[in-house]
Amino acid sequence: MYPPIEPYHTGTLKVSDIHILYYEISGNKDGSPVVFLHGGPGGGTDPTDRSFFNPQKYKIILFDQRGAGKSTPSACTDENTTWDLVKDIEKLRVLLEIEKWHVFGGSWGSTLSLAYTQAHPDRVKSLVLRGIFTLRKSELKFFYQDGASHLFPEAWAEYVAPIPEAERHDLILAYHAQLNSIDDQTRIAAAKAWSKWEMSTSRLYVDPAHVAHADDSEFANAFARIENHYFVNDGFMRDGQLLEIQEIDKIRHIPTVVVQGRYDVVCPATTAYALKKACLFSLIFPELTLHVVPDAGHSSREPGISKLLVEATDQFADL
Repeated sequence: MYPPIEPYHTGTLKVSDIHILYYEISGNKDGSPVVFLHGGPGGGTDPTDRSFFNPQKYKIILFDQRGAGKSTPSACTDENTTWDLVKDIEKLRVLLEIEKWHVFGGSWGSTLSLAYTQAHPDRVKSLVLRGIFTLRKSELKFFYQDGASHLFPEAWAEYVAPIPEAERHDLILAYHAQLNSIDDQTRIAAAKAWSKWEMSTSRLYVDPAHVAHADDSEFANAFARIENHYFVNDGFMRDGQLLEIQEIDKIRHIPTVVVQGRYDVVCPATTAYALKKACLFSLIFPELTLHVVPDAGHSSREPGISKLLVEATDQFADL
């Protein structure tokens, strides 16, 4: 990854009567614009996210999605849907007077990247995606109900602990009740347990410092509440919508690189493979390149994944 840099501009964008987004710009003012779409939903951006891009060649745009990071109000789920976020990205592009830009996103960021690009294919130069997530019911069931639990039984025991036995047949729904409790203690305890489950499973080699991030009440509250809000509502889209042929047809001409950890249990490789297969049903040369990293899990900070992500952004820098 490239050395750390600071933004040369920060600002806010009011996108509704409720929500105000934080955004920042770094790198080359005259460079090729790229927008970074963070994970979660609800995860927010991090200063190190700038380092995926060559600052001499890219105009790097980061922003915190509704309710996340420095955007306000924090953890707010009102007027917060996939399609609200797609509209927000367009509003930011118009504000910054950008004709077309590169789109970069991992995990939930890959979901939002696909949704945005399918809605506005004429505004996207390239896609760099990591840990493909399309919010299908099967993906949610694997991670939050029955699947990843078989690989991380100790972490799973902590995840289900706040939920009464009688409610464990639908853990996303059960958590929804606790994450929206009027009791602060109940809500924060649930938010920390929800967040810790993902932090504990997102790397091939578990990083205690990464897991400890779930102990930050402000982060956990936004991360857990917004994630759960999206998941209990099936991402506000049809099951499998992003992989439907009529949706793929809109974007199959756009150069795309996907980087996927072989041992990613948060967003298993089967979804990246499904995206690759969907793009192969074409009479034109398929534009999607899939890299499966043999010694990595979910995190973009794992060496094999970050290396390939930077190589992909370098590849598209002059596009």
